[in-house]
Amino acid sequence: MLFLIYDARVVKAFEPRFMKVGVLTAALQELTPREVRDPDPDRAIEDWVEFARTLGAGYIQLSAALHPSETDVPPEAMLDPVANTLDLRQPFDKDRARRVEAALRASRIGLSDLGYFDNLLHHDPAIRKKKHEFMLRVFDAASLLGVNAGCGFVGRNQQHTMDENLLDFEEHFVPLLKAAKSRGLTYRVEQCPMPGWTTGDNFHNNIAYAPGPWIALHRICEKHSVGDQFRIHYDPSHAILMGQDTRSIFQYLKDTGYNFLIGGFHVKGQVIDPKGVAAWGYGGQTVERGDYIGGKPSPNPADQVNAWKKQTVLAEHELPYPKARIQDRARLTPILQGSIGFVRRIDEAAACMYALQHEVLAAQEIPTQGIGREAYRS
Repeated sequence: MLFLIYDARVVKAFEPRFMKVGVLTAALQELTPREVRDPDPDRAIEDWVEFARTLGAGYIQLSAALHPSETDVPPEAMLDPVANTLDLRQPFDKDRARRVEAALRASRIGLSDLGYFDNLLHHDPAIRKKKHEFMLRVFDAASLLGVNAGCGFVGRNQQHTMDENLLDFEEHFVPLLKAAKSRGLTYRVEQCPMPGWTTGDNFHNNIAYAPGPWIALHRICEKHSVGDQFRIHYDPSHAILMGQDTRSIFQYLKDTGYNFLIGGFHVKGQVIDPKGVAAWGYGGQTVERGDYIGGKPSPNPADQVNAWKKQTVLAEHELPYPKARIQDRARLTPILQGSIGFVRRIDEAAACMYALQHEVLAAQEIPTQGIGREAYRS
């Protein structure tokens, strides 16, 4: 008689792991009217937490920014103005933290991290100091709220070359990472190149825009014992803007041993306009944008926003940008609900497929069937 011995150890349970799906509160910048929120700043957070519940989000990324009365870049000059949902004109203390936590508990919403998206390598020492002091306040608020990360940009010194900016990073940004480390935080850098941040010719105005620079910056961080504090908040839309694909980026990070750098994700689409690429290439519109008058940068912020044609002439964000980037709650609500629902289901499908292919089938030594798209190929 023949007995087949079945080894249960080769059977791996199907256990997909889903990501935490949330929404950045800058999606609706002025949910709470200024006349209400300015005298009672935490009201803006309470209103947004309740709004997130109606959207079906499980988490929020809390947006912090210099108050419109304090910023050096007028909102009119920005393609996508930031939101100071977290108002830090006054210190964020334990009482404010308890109030925010109570709102989160009441709506059963989690807090993923705090975001402050600004140029932290600004060439003007006074402006840079102001931004750094604000970032430290963001770190303090994150600690009080029990989150483990802040999110933002590195930025660029516009008066220096990219190699010189590595020195600027070491001198001026590493101290911020040391401050994050002392508070038990990591700093996750979104990789948007921010081409329209300046009316000048530079396209890469956030030096942490791609894996090559990430690795160079991380080596500097390691030298100062803050390598664990430097992580990337990856956004596929910015890769598309720069002619990259996510699969190849992740493969490159894996090949070089730096795949650990990805610490979080932003999710939004980007549509390439072939006509714009044909006219200008991937460097975007370089002349006659409308941000210059008489050969000099226009002093009018409404003209300066045209510097973003370096990006918008060749690529345009998808939902919820830009025509859907409305600031009307009633109109925006179903758009955000649909966007969040779509992202959640994409994540669920991807997690299920990963668990099936890389865990369940792999444990039984069953090879993945078929050949999919490969990295480094168009």
